[in-house]
Amino acid sequence: MARTLRISPGTAVFVVVAILAIVNVVDIRVPHASLAVGPVCAAVLMAIARSAGLSWRDLGVGPGTWRRGIQWASALIGAVALVLAAGAAFPPTRDLFRDSRYHLGLGSALLTAFVLIPVGTVLLEEVAFRGVLWGLLRRVRGTLMATVVSSVLFGLWHVLPSLGLATDNEAIGGAVGKGTSAEAVTVLGTVLFTAASGVVFCELRRRSGSVLASAGLHWATNGLSVLASAAVWAWGTSGGTR
Repeated sequence: MARTLRISPGTAVFVVVAILAIVNVVDIRVPHASLAVGPVCAAVLMAIARSAGLSWRDLGVGPGTWRRGIQWASALIGAVALVLAAGAAFPPTRDLFRDSRYHLGLGSALLTAFVLIPVGTVLLEEVAFRGVLWGLLRRVRGTLMATVVSSVLFGLWHVLPSLGLATDNEAIGGAVGKGTSAEAVTVLGTVLFTAASGVVFCELRRRSGSVLASAGLHWATNGLSVLASAAVWAWGTSGGTR
């Protein structure tokens, strides 16, 4: 009987980061590649973590974690829905939702929110950063270091996707302007914001014991934002004031 391949948690961290770097570039260059690459990569990263000795519970998906994770996720999704609805309805904050990427019809908005984002974004990012990397780093250096390092890496993961954001979002473009310096400010701001978000996601993962809690908040802030943005664009198109 063949022996199971075993690697150290430290080695596994470097392998996982290298794989994520490649996937990040592929996802930017090939539209919607994450729909296929994301689930496959998530499975590969899970296998690497398991070969490094992590249990399913270490990864936030073990027996007994699902119910608590769903409870946390449901509460967080409800809270985010209320905040976004208020922001989209309130005139002073409405322009924040005018992102040209999500100037979509109802069908495309639903597809983006309920398929592209959960399958192509949330699944891989939560498994990678709050499941595998957080679990591996926690094993090697403890909870605090796991949260800091995985969150910094999560911020850096968003460098490429943030390029051109000032052009796509009217409010951001109006605040930072255009040109190379404005793009640098936008990228830096995105990295800092997503790294801070990563800390929140990690804390949810720690407190709930389940990656579903952070995944719920992650999906809500992304998926529901798409629906809110599409609604704001539709509001303007149908005669609402800006």
